[in-house]
Amino acid sequence: MKIISLKPDVFGAIASTLCYLHCLLTPIIFLSTSTNLNLYSSTPIWWNELDFIFISISFFAIYKSNKTTSKKFMKYLLWFGWLLLFSLIINEKISLVSLPGYLKDISAIGLAVLHIYNLNYCQCKNDNCCA
Repeated sequence: MKIISLKPDVFGAIASTLCYLHCLLTPIIFLSTSTNLNLYSSTPIWWNELDFIFISISFFAIYKSNKTTSKKFMKYLLWFGWLLLFSLIINEKISLVSLPGYLKDISAIGLAVLHIYNLNYCQCKNDNCCA
């Protein structure tokens, strides 16, 4: 996790983008493989757990980004975006409420956009602005 400390917004944007691609590719991959002699009756456990890997990386990226951002509103937006994505992932796993899958996609893209915005416009220029 030390590498995330160097450029947390870059890692956060990458993790969020990979999470989005994971969500986008899941139906395509498993629909195409299910037509091949019905070899897969369900999604492999390791594929399902990728959500938690991406959200964990994103958590640490946001934690580190909050220490270097110069805008207070970005701290709240990043944490709100993370909580939204996390709650949508948990909801999908336990099927608490039936929600459209694209909400998770929008949330992941939004979190990536927030990281990129924070990287480009909200970084401290000196050591005193983030104290």
